Amino acid sequence: MKILYAASEALPYISTGGLADVVGSLPKAVKAELGGNADVRVVIPMYPAIRDKYFDKLELVCETTVRLAWRNQYCGIWKTVSDGVTFYFIDNLYYFERSMLYGNFDDAERFAFFSKCVLELMAAVNFYPDVLHANDWQTALSVIYLKRKYAHLEEYRRISALFTIHNIDYQGVFDFGILGDVFELPEWDRSIVEYNGCINLLKGAIACADMVNTVSPTYSREILTEYYASGLHHILRQIDWEGKLTGIINGIDVGYYNSETDPDIAATFTADDLSGKAIDKADLQRTCGLPEKPDVPVIAMVSRLAAHKGFDLVKRVIEELITCTTAQFVLLGTGEPMLERFFYDLGQRHPDRFCVKLEYNKALSKKFYAGADMFLMPSKSEPCGLAQMIASRYGTVPIVRECGGLADTIRPFNEYDETGNGFSFKNYNAHDMKHVVEYAISMYCHHSKWRNLVKNTMNVDFSWNVSAKRYIDIYNKIG
Repeated sequence: MKILYAASEALPYISTGGLADVVGSLPKAVKAELGGNADVRVVIPMYPAIRDKYFDKLELVCETTVRLAWRNQYCGIWKTVSDGVTFYFIDNLYYFERSMLYGNFDDAERFAFFSKCVLELMAAVNFYPDVLHANDWQTALSVIYLKRKYAHLEEYRRISALFTIHNIDYQGVFDFGILGDVFELPEWDRSIVEYNGCINLLKGAIACADMVNTVSPTYSREILTEYYASGLHHILRQIDWEGKLTGIINGIDVGYYNSETDPDIAATFTADDLSGKAIDKADLQRTCGLPEKPDVPVIAMVSRLAAHKGFDLVKRVIEELITCTTAQFVLLGTGEPMLERFFYDLGQRHPDRFCVKLEYNKALSKKFYAGADMFLMPSKSEPCGLAQMIASRYGTVPIVRECGGLADTIRPFNEYDETGNGFSFKNYNAHDMKHVVEYAISMYCHHSKWRNLVKNTMNVDFSWNVSAKRYIDIYNKIG
């Protein structure tokens, strides 16, 4: 079986969030499962950070030009091999030599070019996969181009397409004025990408793909409702009725996130010997300028600062939690300026109880995961969520709202039979969240119960093993 993954980012090369974790881990898990029976490859853009850090490990495959409407643009194809998976990097300074991966004025053109390169790459390296697995709106056009522009060619005719929606809130919506000039789509393809009077690339990929999946079973059901679908519930209900929609929970790279071997944390530890976690907790408290109190619970959040991540709930009750409990709170992330200001001011008012680090720092995030006792994730919407799984790998007990992948991965702790691997609440309500946080803090004081809960948390298998098999089932079905 031959599989080509197309995405805008992948670990360890470049990352802004969960998409990179998936694209960095899933192909390797699929390759490991299929062994010599699979040729698995990945293609992402060549960003400055990749060039700076990995250039000496990359091999130039070829240089060519790719036509996009009236443009002929340079395309350099570089590669490296990791764990049996070939990673390709599309090099074009004009489009990808940027300080930001996303949020540029010409993102439509940048990722249209990249999507066209995905199809041209196949011919350039003579690799025509059985399945093209595209991810999110940035590669939606690769699916649309495959089915609408390349399907008449013999080499491309047999390629099937799986399209994964990692977050339906980001859809690639643009004005129809660029349909031909930028996206190189003729007027007769207008209906393929049209939704609510605009070009909607996510809708186009959904319509063209052989199968569509989301990153958790619960989220695949949620997005059939108007509340969660960001306007696309009608098209999603249609493909669900046709049997084209499914949900597969993400895994994480359990080698990269491993409390027993992680070089980025102060001390390693296991579920049976948590002595190292106490050292990590003291290290986190020092890093955050908090008093080193081993018996006081530390509650962490590592997240993009956005309202839909539940920060409006946190804002509502954080002062009450600081006043009414002994817990220390630590927050790592960047995002909406208003939220950044709020939590910065909170840290200034309560320097011994609350610390915020306004940065995106992968290595520092591991110190948060390993050093905290609890991990708060009260999302309004969460397609899958990786942070609760990562926290679990480090014995940091998740507190989540029951939505999307959070509902699929966290089972509420039962203090009587000591089952479960976290705490949860259902209603999107600040005081429901506050009540569960207070309950978790009360359980922290029952040391034997808490040790058993931590062990439960660390022993859950969040690897890609099961999920990779489910993806392989889809590849076999459509390939």
